[in-house]
Amino acid sequence: MNVFKNIVGRIWAIWGITSFLVTFFIIFIPSMITYLLPDPKGQALFIKISRLWMSVWLRMVGCPLKVTGKKYFQKNTVYIVTCNHNSILDVPISCPFIPGPNKTIAKTSFAKTPFFGWFYRKGAVLVDRKSDASRRKSFEDMKKVLSMGMHMSVYPEGTRNRSQEPLKKFYDGAFKLAVATNTAIIPAVIINTRKAIPADKFFYFIPYKITMHFLEPVPVNGQTSDQLKENVFERMKNFYVQHQH
Repeated sequence: MNVFKNIVGRIWAIWGITSFLVTFFIIFIPSMITYLLPDPKGQALFIKISRLWMSVWLRMVGCPLKVTGKKYFQKNTVYIVTCNHNSILDVPISCPFIPGPNKTIAKTSFAKTPFFGWFYRKGAVLVDRKSDASRRKSFEDMKKVLSMGMHMSVYPEGTRNRSQEPLKKFYDGAFKLAVATNTAIIPAVIINTRKAIPADKFFYFIPYKITMHFLEPVPVNGQTSDQLKENVFERMKNFYVQHQH
């Protein structure tokens, strides 16, 4: 059974990559036009195009997405959205399905990829984690994104969770940003991407229904960044444990 599943997983991975690339080139030019529009309008259109693309592609690969908790995003209010990170599949899901214009924090390395790098830059604040100067600049860039009326999407675990724990230990960045800007955090929990594209398997993809859950906002309310981090961690961990099956 495992041998058969592995064969199917490799075949489906080929379909996943092929369909991803074909649909990407269909939406590439429309997405590049958003560079001509000032933000946040340009970013709002970019997110809508990305959402349409991902809605189609996820159904093509047998991973329809259900999103809950959008009601927590109040009009004319910006948030820092913290997403768990189990799989590379989290990346094309998180930003497109956050209501309203938003950007994520991302590594500079992918920005060098032909064509996709331009798309990647539009959706992200870039950071070289090996450079202190780059990290300081990215923090100021994220503050600017929030001041322009756009949400920031952050993976506080930093990299994919390859452990057996529900969540990895969180980094401080998202919570220091929240305290510095007095911005509430909306925790987001993505479920089943670990099953669809496991971090510990190479070139493997199995269709699964995916869910993304926005939880009730966590305001700063005088909390330190460490207190805020612990608060959000516990909420996300408890929700994941209760709903992962």
